[in-house]
Amino acid sequence: MSDLLRDLFPLVWSGMITGCLYALGALGLVMIFKSSRVVNFSHGNVAGFAAFLIYGFSSGMILELSWGAAVLLAVLAVIAIAFVTYAVISPLVFESDLTATIATLGIGLVAQGATLLIFGADIVSLDLPVPRFSMSVLGLFITGYDLTVLAVAVVTIGALFFVIDHTKLGIAFRAISENPFAAEVCGLNLRSVHLFSWIVAAVLGVVGALLIVPTTFLSVTTVAAFMLQAFAAAVIGGFGSLPGSLLGGLLIGILMNLFTFYVSPEFSSTFLLGVILLALNIFPNGILERVGGTRV
Repeated sequence: MSDLLRDLFPLVWSGMITGCLYALGALGLVMIFKSSRVVNFSHGNVAGFAAFLIYGFSSGMILELSWGAAVLLAVLAVIAIAFVTYAVISPLVFESDLTATIATLGIGLVAQGATLLIFGADIVSLDLPVPRFSMSVLGLFITGYDLTVLAVAVVTIGALFFVIDHTKLGIAFRAISENPFAAEVCGLNLRSVHLFSWIVAAVLGVVGALLIVPTTFLSVTTVAAFMLQAFAAAVIGGFGSLPGSLLGGLLIGILMNLFTFYVSPEFSSTFLLGVILLALNIFPNGILERVGGTRV
Protein backbone atom coordinates (compact mmCIF):
# COMPACT_ATOMS: atom_id res chain seq x y z
CA MET A 1 0.00 0.00 0.00
CA SER A 2 2.81 2.40 0.86
CA ASP A 3 4.53 1.60 -2.46
CA LEU A 4 1.28 2.34 -4.26
CA LEU A 5 0.96 5.75 -2.60
CA ARG A 6 4.65 6.45 -3.10
CA ASP A 7 4.18 6.07 -6.88
CA LEU A 8 0.71 7.60 -6.97
CA PHE A 9 1.49 11.18 -5.95
CA PRO A 10 4.41 11.68 -8.39
CA LEU A 11 2.26 10.21 -11.16
CA VAL A 12 -0.59 12.59 -10.36
CA TRP A 13 1.85 15.51 -10.31
CA SER A 14 3.39 14.67 -13.69
CA GLY A 15 -0.11 14.00 -15.04
CA MET A 16 -1.19 17.48 -13.97
CA ILE A 17 1.79 19.01 -15.78
CA THR A 18 0.95 17.14 -18.98
CA GLY A 19 -2.72 17.95 -18.42
CA CYS A 20 -1.92 21.67 -18.51
CA LEU A 21 -0.68 21.16 -22.08
CA TYR A 22 -3.79 19.19 -23.04
CA ALA A 23 -5.89 22.00 -21.57
CA LEU A 24 -4.12 24.57 -23.78
CA GLY A 25 -4.90 22.49 -26.85
CA ALA A 26 -8.49 21.89 -25.72
CA LEU A 27 -9.07 25.59 -25.08
CA GLY A 28 -8.12 26.31 -28.68
CA LEU A 29 -10.59 23.74 -29.98
CA VAL A 30 -13.37 25.01 -27.70
CA MET A 31 -12.76 28.68 -28.58
CA ILE A 32 -13.44 27.94 -32.24
CA PHE A 33 -16.37 25.65 -31.55
CA LYS A 34 -18.09 28.09 -29.19
CA SER A 35 -17.91 30.96 -31.67
CA SER A 36 -18.51 29.20 -34.99
CA ARG A 37 -19.68 25.62 -34.15
CA VAL A 38 -16.76 24.20 -36.14
CA VAL A 39 -14.58 21.36 -34.82
CA ASN A 40 -11.14 22.35 -36.07
CA PHE A 41 -9.37 19.11 -37.04
CA SER A 42 -6.43 21.09 -38.45
CA HIS A 43 -5.46 22.37 -34.99
CA GLY A 44 -2.73 19.79 -34.37
CA ASN A 45 -1.13 19.90 -37.80
CA VAL A 46 -0.98 23.71 -37.87
CA ALA A 47 0.55 23.77 -34.37
CA GLY A 48 3.06 21.13 -35.49
CA PHE A 49 3.94 23.25 -38.53
CA ALA A 50 4.56 26.18 -36.16
CA ALA A 51 6.89 24.04 -34.02
CA PHE A 52 8.86 23.13 -37.15
CA LEU A 53 8.99 26.82 -38.13
CA ILE A 54 10.59 27.61 -34.76
CA TYR A 55 13.08 24.82 -35.39
CA GLY A 56 13.82 26.15 -38.88
CA PHE A 57 14.16 29.77 -37.72
CA SER A 58 16.47 28.93 -34.80
CA SER A 59 18.60 26.07 -36.16
CA GLY A 60 19.94 27.75 -39.28
CA MET A 61 17.86 25.55 -41.60
CA ILE A 62 15.88 28.60 -42.79
CA LEU A 63 17.27 31.41 -40.65
CA GLU A 64 19.57 31.61 -37.67
CA LEU A 65 17.68 33.70 -35.15
CA SER A 66 17.63 33.75 -31.39
CA TRP A 67 15.05 31.46 -29.79
CA GLY A 68 12.77 34.37 -28.80
CA ALA A 69 12.86 35.91 -32.28
CA ALA A 70 12.14 32.51 -33.83
CA VAL A 71 9.08 32.04 -31.59
CA LEU A 72 7.81 35.55 -32.37
CA LEU A 73 8.21 35.01 -36.12
CA ALA A 74 6.47 31.63 -35.91
CA VAL A 75 3.56 33.11 -33.95
CA LEU A 76 3.16 35.84 -36.59
CA ALA A 77 3.23 33.17 -39.29
CA VAL A 78 0.58 31.12 -37.49
CA ILE A 79 -1.64 34.19 -37.03
CA ALA A 80 -1.35 34.77 -40.80
CA ILE A 81 -2.25 31.10 -41.39
CA ALA A 82 -5.27 31.44 -39.09
CA PHE A 83 -6.36 34.53 -41.02
CA VAL A 84 -6.05 32.76 -44.38
CA THR A 85 -7.72 29.60 -43.04
CA TYR A 86 -10.72 31.48 -41.78
CA ALA A 87 -10.93 33.47 -45.01
CA VAL A 88 -11.10 30.16 -46.90
CA ILE A 89 -13.73 28.46 -44.77
CA SER A 90 -15.81 31.45 -43.62
CA PRO A 91 -18.30 31.04 -46.49
CA LEU A 92 -18.76 27.41 -45.38
CA VAL A 93 -19.24 28.37 -41.74
CA PHE A 94 -22.38 30.30 -42.61
CA GLU A 95 -23.66 27.53 -44.89
CA SER A 96 -23.06 24.36 -42.87
CA ASP A 97 -21.15 23.62 -39.67
CA LEU A 98 -20.52 20.06 -40.87
CA THR A 99 -19.09 21.17 -44.22
CA ALA A 100 -16.81 23.66 -42.50
CA THR A 101 -15.65 20.97 -40.07
CA ILE A 102 -14.83 18.61 -42.93
CA ALA A 103 -12.95 21.43 -44.66
CA THR A 104 -10.65 21.71 -41.65
CA LEU A 105 -9.53 18.12 -42.33
CA GLY A 106 -8.29 19.27 -45.72
CA ILE A 107 -6.53 22.28 -44.20
CA GLY A 108 -4.82 19.96 -41.73
CA LEU A 109 -3.58 17.76 -44.57
CA VAL A 110 -2.26 20.83 -46.40
CA ALA A 111 -0.39 21.90 -43.24
CA GLN A 112 1.04 18.40 -42.85
CA GLY A 113 2.06 18.29 -46.51
CA ALA A 114 3.72 21.72 -46.23
CA THR A 115 5.66 20.50 -43.19
CA LEU A 116 6.90 17.44 -45.07
CA LEU A 117 7.76 19.48 -48.17
CA ILE A 118 9.76 22.13 -46.30
CA PHE A 119 11.32 20.15 -43.43
CA GLY A 120 11.20 16.55 -44.64
CA ALA A 121 10.23 13.47 -42.65
CA ASP A 122 13.24 13.44 -40.32
CA ILE A 123 12.77 13.54 -36.57
CA VAL A 124 14.46 16.59 -35.03
CA SER A 125 15.13 17.92 -31.55
CA LEU A 126 13.77 21.29 -30.43
CA ASP A 127 15.11 22.44 -27.09
CA LEU A 128 13.15 24.71 -24.79
CA PRO A 129 15.33 27.17 -22.85
CA VAL A 130 14.04 26.35 -19.39
CA PRO A 131 15.89 26.44 -16.06
CA ARG A 132 17.60 23.07 -15.65
CA PHE A 133 17.27 22.07 -12.03
CA SER A 134 15.33 19.54 -10.02
CA MET A 135 14.31 19.18 -6.40
CA SER A 136 12.36 16.82 -4.21
CA VAL A 137 9.38 18.26 -2.33
CA LEU A 138 7.16 16.00 -0.19
CA GLY A 139 8.17 13.01 -2.27
CA LEU A 140 7.52 14.78 -5.58
CA PHE A 141 10.33 15.14 -8.13
CA ILE A 142 9.90 18.69 -9.46
CA THR A 143 11.97 19.97 -12.37
CA GLY A 144 12.51 23.35 -13.94
CA TYR A 145 10.51 22.11 -16.93
CA ASP A 146 7.52 21.30 -14.67
CA LEU A 147 7.52 24.77 -13.15
CA THR A 148 7.93 26.40 -16.57
CA VAL A 149 4.94 24.51 -17.98
CA LEU A 150 2.87 25.36 -14.92
CA ALA A 151 3.81 29.05 -15.01
CA VAL A 152 3.24 29.45 -18.76
CA ALA A 153 -0.09 27.60 -18.60
CA VAL A 154 -1.35 29.67 -15.65
CA VAL A 155 -0.34 32.98 -17.26
CA THR A 156 -1.71 32.04 -20.70
CA ILE A 157 -5.02 30.68 -19.42
CA GLY A 158 -5.37 33.55 -16.93
CA ALA A 159 -4.82 36.09 -19.72
CA LEU A 160 -7.37 34.33 -21.93
CA PHE A 161 -10.06 34.31 -19.22
CA PHE A 162 -9.31 37.98 -18.41
CA VAL A 163 -9.82 38.98 -22.05
CA ILE A 164 -13.06 37.00 -22.27
CA ASP A 165 -14.44 38.32 -18.98
CA HIS A 166 -13.31 41.94 -19.03
CA THR A 167 -12.96 43.21 -22.61
CA LYS A 168 -15.49 44.22 -25.26
CA LEU A 169 -14.13 41.56 -27.59
CA GLY A 170 -14.57 38.95 -24.88
CA ILE A 171 -18.14 40.08 -24.20
CA ALA A 172 -18.88 39.88 -27.94
CA PHE A 173 -17.38 36.37 -27.97
CA ARG A 174 -19.63 35.28 -25.12
CA ALA A 175 -22.70 36.83 -26.73
CA ILE A 176 -22.08 35.09 -30.05
CA SER A 177 -21.35 31.83 -28.26
CA GLU A 178 -24.79 31.92 -26.63
CA ASN A 179 -26.91 33.24 -29.47
CA PRO A 180 -25.25 34.24 -32.76
CA PHE A 181 -28.50 35.45 -34.35
CA ALA A 182 -29.38 37.78 -31.46
CA ALA A 183 -25.78 38.99 -31.30
CA GLU A 184 -25.80 39.84 -35.01
CA VAL A 185 -29.15 41.63 -34.67
CA CYS A 186 -27.58 43.71 -31.89
CA GLY A 187 -24.86 44.80 -34.30
CA LEU A 188 -22.00 42.47 -33.45
CA ASN A 189 -19.75 41.40 -36.32
CA LEU A 190 -19.73 37.59 -36.39
CA ARG A 191 -16.73 37.35 -38.70
CA SER A 192 -14.55 39.52 -36.47
CA VAL A 193 -15.32 37.38 -33.43
CA HIS A 194 -14.82 34.17 -35.42
CA LEU A 195 -11.43 35.44 -36.57
CA PHE A 196 -10.53 36.40 -33.00
CA SER A 197 -11.22 32.84 -31.83
CA TRP A 198 -9.23 31.29 -34.72
CA ILE A 199 -6.22 33.50 -33.97
CA VAL A 200 -6.37 32.82 -30.21
CA ALA A 201 -6.67 29.08 -30.89
CA ALA A 202 -3.64 29.18 -33.20
CA VAL A 203 -1.52 30.95 -30.58
CA LEU A 204 -2.65 28.49 -27.88
CA GLY A 205 -1.66 25.66 -30.22
CA VAL A 206 1.84 27.10 -30.65
CA VAL A 207 2.28 27.46 -26.88
CA GLY A 208 1.12 23.88 -26.30
CA ALA A 209 3.33 22.51 -29.07
CA LEU A 210 6.39 24.36 -27.80
CA LEU A 211 5.95 23.00 -24.30
CA ILE A 212 5.20 19.39 -25.30
CA VAL A 213 8.11 19.00 -27.75
CA PRO A 214 10.92 18.98 -25.12
CA THR A 215 9.46 15.75 -23.67
CA THR A 216 9.75 14.01 -27.03
CA PHE A 217 11.33 14.49 -30.44
CA LEU A 218 9.61 16.61 -33.05
CA SER A 219 8.17 14.79 -36.03
CA VAL A 220 5.37 15.53 -38.48
CA THR A 221 2.89 13.62 -36.31
CA THR A 222 4.12 14.56 -32.81
CA VAL A 223 1.86 17.53 -32.18
CA ALA A 224 -1.10 16.06 -34.08
CA ALA A 225 -0.97 13.00 -31.79
CA PHE A 226 -0.78 15.29 -28.76
CA MET A 227 -3.92 17.05 -29.96
CA LEU A 228 -5.86 13.77 -29.75
CA GLN A 229 -5.59 14.01 -25.98
CA ALA A 230 -6.58 17.68 -26.20
CA PHE A 231 -9.63 16.61 -28.22
CA ALA A 232 -10.55 14.11 -25.48
CA ALA A 233 -10.19 16.88 -22.90
CA ALA A 234 -12.56 19.07 -24.91
CA VAL A 235 -15.08 16.21 -25.11
CA ILE A 236 -14.97 15.66 -21.35
CA GLY A 237 -15.34 19.40 -20.81
CA GLY A 238 -18.38 19.49 -23.06
CA PHE A 239 -16.86 21.19 -26.14
CA GLY A 240 -18.72 24.32 -25.17
CA SER A 241 -17.21 25.17 -21.81
CA LEU A 242 -13.82 26.81 -21.38
CA PRO A 243 -13.55 25.91 -17.66
CA GLY A 244 -14.73 22.40 -18.57
CA SER A 245 -11.95 21.97 -21.12
CA LEU A 246 -9.42 23.12 -18.54
CA LEU A 247 -10.67 20.54 -16.06
CA GLY A 248 -10.88 17.91 -18.81
CA GLY A 249 -7.24 18.51 -19.73
CA LEU A 250 -6.09 17.93 -16.17
CA LEU A 251 -8.22 14.78 -15.84
CA ILE A 252 -6.94 13.32 -19.11
CA GLY A 253 -3.35 14.05 -18.14
CA ILE A 254 -3.70 12.32 -14.78
CA LEU A 255 -5.74 9.35 -16.05
CA MET A 256 -3.41 8.69 -18.98
CA ASN A 257 -0.39 8.84 -16.72
CA LEU A 258 -1.89 6.41 -14.20
CA PHE A 259 -3.07 4.00 -16.90
CA THR A 260 0.30 4.02 -18.68
CA PHE A 261 2.18 3.29 -15.45
CA TYR A 262 -0.14 0.78 -13.77
CA VAL A 263 -1.63 -1.01 -16.78
CA SER A 264 0.08 -0.70 -20.16
CA PRO A 265 1.36 2.06 -22.45
CA GLU A 266 0.51 -0.10 -25.50
CA PHE A 267 -3.22 0.25 -24.82
CA SER A 268 -3.20 3.97 -24.00
CA SER A 269 -5.04 4.89 -27.21
CA THR A 270 -7.70 2.28 -26.48
CA PHE A 271 -8.02 3.62 -22.95
CA LEU A 272 -8.38 7.17 -24.30
CA LEU A 273 -11.18 6.08 -26.61
CA GLY A 274 -12.88 4.31 -23.69
CA VAL A 275 -12.68 7.48 -21.59
CA ILE A 276 -14.26 9.50 -24.41
CA LEU A 277 -17.13 7.01 -24.81
CA LEU A 278 -17.71 6.83 -21.05
CA ALA A 279 -17.71 10.63 -20.75
CA LEU A 280 -20.17 10.99 -23.62
CA ASN A 281 -22.53 8.53 -21.94
CA ILE A 282 -22.32 9.93 -18.42
CA PHE A 283 -21.77 13.64 -19.19
CA PRO A 284 -23.02 14.17 -22.75
CA ASN A 285 -22.88 17.96 -22.29
CA GLY A 286 -19.68 18.07 -20.33
CA ILE A 287 -18.47 17.35 -16.84
CA LEU A 288 -19.55 20.81 -15.64
CA GLU A 289 -23.06 20.49 -17.02
CA ARG A 290 -25.60 22.15 -14.78
CA VAL A 291 -28.36 19.79 -13.71
CA GLY A 292 -31.73 21.22 -14.75
CA GLY A 293 -30.21 24.42 -16.15
CA THR A 294 -28.77 25.76 -19.33
CA ARG A 295 -25.14 25.51 -20.29
CA VAL A 296 -23.18 28.67 -21.07
